[in-house]
Amino acid sequence: MKGKISSIINKYNQDRGRLLDMLLDIQNEFSCIPHEAVGVLAEELDISEVNVEETVSFYHFFTREPAGKYAVYLNNSPVSFIYGRAEVAETFEKEVGVSFNEVTEDGLIGLWETADIGMNDQEPAAIINDTLFTELTRAKVKKIVRAMKEGKEIKEIAEDVAEAMYNRDGLRTMVKNNLHTKATVLFSEVELGKALKKAVGLSPEEIVEEIKDSNLRGRGGAGFPTGLKWDFCRRSKGERVFLICNADEGEPGTFKDRVIMTQLPEQLFESMAIAAHALEAQEGFVYLRYEYSYMKDYLEGVLQKMRDDNLLGKNILGKEGFDFDIRIQLGAGSYVCGAESALIESMEGKRGEPRNRPPFPVQRGYQDYPTVVNNVETLAKVAPIMIRGAEWFKSIGTKESAGTKLLSISGDCQEPGVYEMEWGMTIREMLEMVGAPDTQAVIVGGPSGVCIDPTHFGRSVAFEDLATGGSMILVGEQRDLLEEFILPFTNFFIEESCGSCTPCRDLTVILRDKLLKILNGNGSQKDIDELYEWGQMGKDANRCGLGQTSANPILTTIENFRNLYEERVQTDEDYVSTFDFEKAVADSCEAVGRVPNIPSH
Repeated sequence: MKGKISSIINKYNQDRGRLLDMLLDIQNEFSCIPHEAVGVLAEELDISEVNVEETVSFYHFFTREPAGKYAVYLNNSPVSFIYGRAEVAETFEKEVGVSFNEVTEDGLIGLWETADIGMNDQEPAAIINDTLFTELTRAKVKKIVRAMKEGKEIKEIAEDVAEAMYNRDGLRTMVKNNLHTKATVLFSEVELGKALKKAVGLSPEEIVEEIKDSNLRGRGGAGFPTGLKWDFCRRSKGERVFLICNADEGEPGTFKDRVIMTQLPEQLFESMAIAAHALEAQEGFVYLRYEYSYMKDYLEGVLQKMRDDNLLGKNILGKEGFDFDIRIQLGAGSYVCGAESALIESMEGKRGEPRNRPPFPVQRGYQDYPTVVNNVETLAKVAPIMIRGAEWFKSIGTKESAGTKLLSISGDCQEPGVYEMEWGMTIREMLEMVGAPDTQAVIVGGPSGVCIDPTHFGRSVAFEDLATGGSMILVGEQRDLLEEFILPFTNFFIEESCGSCTPCRDLTVILRDKLLKILNGNGSQKDIDELYEWGQMGKDANRCGLGQTSANPILTTIENFRNLYEERVQTDEDYVSTFDFEKAVADSCEAVGRVPNIPSH
């Protein structure tokens, strides 16, 4: 074992910053991170075992015990349950012979639960050994398990199970793009290399000004002006500058970047090269969420072709000194790594904990050098802007929201998928477009966004009204909004907290427990008020976006659906506690052989 681990370490030149890559290779080799591996990594990288352990323990897809020769990670997002996730899970357990979060005695199959994997438009879905299986049914599960017991290769199993496989330059997968509408920006048939040729004839300052004039704002959700971010980075005047494409779209209900990387990788990479010229950066990275590792080889092939065509590498397009290349960095499963500073920590081989700001990444980011982090969709729009100009881009959309937006629409609708639309579309128009006539609620921007009722359906999707990173989850009238969506989303934030801030680590659990008290019929009006008050405290007290928005599912439903809470509680005047102390402590007393001391009243 030590020899194999040393070989993996040497593959990355014993670079401590590549610890994440080393751990991913070790996990693939041994189906876990063995204890011996921790010791070898610590010794050969000259770091403590604690440093290794804290990184291993942080990420969802690292396990200390073998996860199974076939490791099945079944998505448990609320939307997956709409389409039959419970039946699929039950069939897996019956056919495999173990419950979820267990491995068969022979180590062949492990069943695991995992959060949103970017497949909300084709649920139920699972990752099995880095291969995506979508639109699962009982029949498909039986076929998959039978093939695993026969020892078939996972790609062969996928071919046998899939109703259709989709191909693009070597990428063969059952994942559909589900791209329904193409507007005039991203999918405008941009000729490869044309934008970059124009950019190399401009100075870095001229490119920055063009992007500033276009009013291109970040498409990850925050909406910060892209050109201004680039300008701030240039003013930092670092000896080295890095560019990072954030492809860690972990917000539940978001899958638009998956489609861009599948259909427009050349446009994305060309846009990154233009940004690099503007920033005078020589190194770029795509931080690709682990759930999308199935497309890594495909993206590597696109990058190599662009190097061969002199669109990446040394002296790009013959311009002396214009050197820039891109490396793909896989994540290992962590929602908080979508935050730019947490992403940078992860890229450096550490726990993905957000940094205190200032300094901001454009001042001191990756390896303490100025770093620009832009979302996939944001960067992909740079090439069209370079070709057609800032004025053209600003003529689309609204005054504060220029251009188009990709929406990932899922849930209770006839046509889930990705839609490119001009900013300014109303929610009502969106619902008509996707075939969702009986909608109770729309969760705009995923659980970290806002949950709105029909009185808000006349509002516009725009930075100045309803801003969104792209996730649009539609909840039909037949659903129990609080039980089926708000509770699991609150549990999601608890699970994904890095644990650094006490309000995020503890208060979110308190909010969940109080929510459960109400859902179980044991709450009062006072509990609703306290839920809201305490949720607001969390927004103010946490230091990163995850903690600041973790109460949003509860807060925004109290604001817009308070009646659903009030229907479950008793009035304060009539409320009588039914808490049974003896029942509550019975299990612990039995475990220690103690007779409970019941307080007298």
